[in-house]
Amino acid sequence: MSKPTPVFTRGARLPELLAQRIVIIDGAMGTMIQRYKLHEADYRGERFKDHPKDIKGNNEMLQLVKPEVLREIHSQYLAAGADIIETNTFGATSVAQDDYGLGHLAREMNVAAARLAREVADQFETPDKPRFVAGALGPTPRTASISPDVNDPGARNTSFDELKAAYREQAEGLVEGGADLFLVETIFDTLNAKAAIFALDELMDETGIRLPVIISGTVTDASGRILSGQTVTAFWHSVRHARPIAVGLNCALGAALMRPYIEELAKVASDTYVSCYPNAGLPNPMSDTGFDETPEVTGALIEEFAKSGFLNIAGGCCGTTPEHIAAIARRVGAYRPRGVRDPLFSPLLAAA
Repeated sequence: MSKPTPVFTRGARLPELLAQRIVIIDGAMGTMIQRYKLHEADYRGERFKDHPKDIKGNNEMLQLVKPEVLREIHSQYLAAGADIIETNTFGATSVAQDDYGLGHLAREMNVAAARLAREVADQFETPDKPRFVAGALGPTPRTASISPDVNDPGARNTSFDELKAAYREQAEGLVEGGADLFLVETIFDTLNAKAAIFALDELMDETGIRLPVIISGTVTDASGRILSGQTVTAFWHSVRHARPIAVGLNCALGAALMRPYIEELAKVASDTYVSCYPNAGLPNPMSDTGFDETPEVTGALIEEFAKSGFLNIAGGCCGTTPEHIAAIARRVGAYRPRGVRDPLFSPLLAAA
């Protein structure tokens, strides 16, 4: 059976933009939602008022019951200068939603989140400033390569096949809702990421629909390794086969502590673009926002990354706000993007 004719989405315009300037991705979603001080009833709405489990904090419910909150957050980031906004789908897999007894709603959550983000992006887009929607695929609360039981190193609470099926369902929903690219993010277990990559490849091969893919890992401490044990260089070589349009680091550390690892990645991943969206410093439960860095501090740190030639995509993760993104956009705009040699992703988008 012959493969379907490739159909390239609007994400095919992204490589041209990345070659011209440093592209801005949005900031935190979860810590922005915390600003609204939502209660259990807000997460339930009328539709889920009788659900038997507590669901406060399940942010992926909001696209179904309080979409106005997400619409406002997306709008603030776009107004701040974001070129890419992420869907509110970090935990919208059946694996993650099963913890709330809502796994059967995973696809609906992804469709709704992508449609909402696309609607807001369209309102801000102009002929000279396209806006893109990144379908966010988070790591899930379960890991395929780490035991949840310290007394049994061989124990696992999920499998590659279970994760692959969950990511496939999520990806289908994101495509249906209108996402322009996939973002496999906050990777702390490379085997989980491989399940997501496999699901994306399978979906694109079977349907012919081609979306660029960004892969972003997270270094969890000063060891310079992701949680499942790989160095940044080893992580890159483990996911390079996916031919991502960009690879990067996000979350966990603030920009100051992330610097040596983003520098390492910028050196070894010479054939693709590099993204970086760190937290606003390390978490601080004693502060009003949970993080200490002001927009100017975060902006200055990421400006140094741009000046050093490390960056193609810049933004923020936990604790960052539209004000942080505006500061980052203003500061990195003066610098040329990092160059790429013989890009891996060109075959993916060659027919666009």
